[in-house]
Amino acid sequence: MAVHGETNGGHVSQDRVERDAPRVVLVTGASRFLGGYLTMRLAQNPSIDRVIAVDEVAPSKDMIRRMGRAEFVRADIRNPLIGKVIRNAGVDTVVHASLISRPPSGGGRTVMKDLNVLGAMQLFAVCQKSPTVRHVVLRSSTAVYGCSAKDPAQFTEEMGARSRPKGGFARDAIETEGYARGLGRRRPDIDVTILRNAPMIGPRLNGAVSRYLTSPVTPSILGRDARMQLLHEEDALSALERATLSGPAGTFNIAADGIIMLSQAIRRAGRVELPVPSALFRTTGRAVMGSLMRSFSTEQIDYFNFGCGVDTTRMKNDLSFTPRWTTVQAFDDFVRGVALTPVIRREWVDAVESRLTAVLGGVPPRGPVELAAGTGRK
Repeated sequence: MAVHGETNGGHVSQDRVERDAPRVVLVTGASRFLGGYLTMRLAQNPSIDRVIAVDEVAPSKDMIRRMGRAEFVRADIRNPLIGKVIRNAGVDTVVHASLISRPPSGGGRTVMKDLNVLGAMQLFAVCQKSPTVRHVVLRSSTAVYGCSAKDPAQFTEEMGARSRPKGGFARDAIETEGYARGLGRRRPDIDVTILRNAPMIGPRLNGAVSRYLTSPVTPSILGRDARMQLLHEEDALSALERATLSGPAGTFNIAADGIIMLSQAIRRAGRVELPVPSALFRTTGRAVMGSLMRSFSTEQIDYFNFGCGVDTTRMKNDLSFTPRWTTVQAFDDFVRGVALTPVIRREWVDAVESRLTAVLGGVPPRGPVELAAGTGRK
């Protein structure tokens, strides 16, 4: 049951006429990974006449170069100027990819909520008034499901958090999704596509999971082993591109196949696991990880505690998208890409596992590749 009915995912409408390919696309969050690289991909697509990238912060010079023919407009989506940009350019497709998961430098939770929620409200209000907009794509997150011991093995799009998420990012994502669905109800001629991305990982993306596992000594919660379902950064981009070009209306979980247990991830990254009681997790974390521990929000700590799994049937059947990397492959590509120096060598881990297999009577332990996404939570 969804909390206050907030996170219910909409089914794909079967009676809508198929849209023409987008001609003028506006992408928010151009200075960030998803917004910047999506702009680059769309600018390389000859069927799109014009690509407009928007952000209040200018992208790096390298990203500006990669964007090619795309036009960059330095603007705050909370400012009415964004309405003038959309009207004057005749934008037909809007991709809102600027949701942030932690406060910007120099700003606190209030600034983060202002950027996430008020920014989305203003952007969607402009889209509602625009006669040219026909498709809106929102990059959301599986954080809307929360993380707790009561969670099912997999969340479908119709499900919601078992208890109201404590983290600011999750609450912002829930509110933003609500405004997007409201736009779809008020303007039924606008298709609204919502992508709930699993935690992303990859060699170029400095996400929460990546930062957590770069610490040589990685604290974990004694007696718990989070089930993590991840998404490779390239698959996140491909899913967003797919949704932009031809995605149907609806809400979709976007995640790789399979899971990886936190303990397995720590071993594969060559880190040293330090199990501690839950009450001492942050204290111990600050002692062994330093300032890195302070960068994690409450909801990110909950994820390392419980993890989260989602059903991706709708992603494959209705969005017609299948990730290239499994969860384990995505994680291993991150480890290779950032060239982590292992504290514990993989060969030593393999030797220990082989000895344990012999002690257990020749029954090999279940590895992360063999674990199905629907396996019950530890």
